[in-house]
Amino acid sequence: MPPAQPFAPAATPATPTPRTGSPAAPAGSGPAGLRPFRFTAAMPGLDRPVARWRDEIRRIEDLGFDSVSVSDHFTGGWAMDPLVAMTVAAEASTRLRVLGMVFCNDFRHPVLLHKALANLDVFSGGRVEIGLGAGWLRDDHDAAGLPFDPPAVRVARLAESIEILLRLFGDKPVDFTGRHYRVSGLLGLPEPVQRPHPPLLVGGGSRRILELAGRRADIIGINPRLAPDVDPLAALAEMSPERFARKLAWARDAATAAGRDPADLEFQSRMFDVRVVHRGVAHRASSSHARLVDPAALAASPSVLHGSVSECVDRLLALRDRYGVSYLHLGGNLDAAAPIVARLAGR
Repeated sequence: MPPAQPFAPAATPATPTPRTGSPAAPAGSGPAGLRPFRFTAAMPGLDRPVARWRDEIRRIEDLGFDSVSVSDHFTGGWAMDPLVAMTVAAEASTRLRVLGMVFCNDFRHPVLLHKALANLDVFSGGRVEIGLGAGWLRDDHDAAGLPFDPPAVRVARLAESIEILLRLFGDKPVDFTGRHYRVSGLLGLPEPVQRPHPPLLVGGGSRRILELAGRRADIIGINPRLAPDVDPLAALAEMSPERFARKLAWARDAATAAGRDPADLEFQSRMFDVRVVHRGVAHRASSSHARLVDPAALAASPSVLHGSVSECVDRLLALRDRYGVSYLHLGGNLDAAAPIVARLAGR
């Protein structure tokens, strides 16, 4: 497979970075030190012939998206295993990065997850991004016979898993004894192409998970609180300007308290309602219950994108200036999102 761009997007291919510094350090930056825009698209589902699936991965790459992302579920008709899908997507493309968004920590021991992702980083030429979360969909746990522990327990277990995972990407054998995991004298092999490790994305909507992300992750995902009982309208309302800024502050303050520079963090978010106007016709790129939300609240939300391509571009530039969010998911309608990606990717 041809070599691909390193984690921090660059105009030309680069050699792997040395095992020093943060993998989130950008190769270039936007205006006033802001990060360049990056865009991710969801992988197509396994409801089509495999050859067509690969073709759609290549189309996502050709449209200029930076990565393809895949979720991790057992129920609700979900068919894909994220590790397998990421591997096939990497083989089908040459530049596209592959992102688990996110692996459920309770489904995989960190030692096994490290081994798979370290291998994939090598085989893909350094195009892996690791999304890891505590899990939120109880149906998945129940279907697999896994205990769905209280949030505090799941987040504590995730914190231990992250510690083990990051240590295994290091140069020394790992010894770890925690409440949930124990590792003894294990050297993490193979060494990844991306140094010191493939970038780690941790995100969520609660203070507890965002503070953990600020302490340990390279990419911080800003989301509403995820749970089966959360009303979609409440989730959208939770992404108001004030609450969105508060979530960012939790992560940044935690980074500072941990001795990290918040400027080294990359922030990721999803647009929950996208309507792009082409030649007077609005094309919906994501579906939600946004039509039921107060129009003024909808217009103010950092998770809503409406207007012409130029208006959407200007809005995303303004949102990056205000919040620092530069890594975006613009919904499932690639044709609607592609003109925005073409205008902003890497800018």
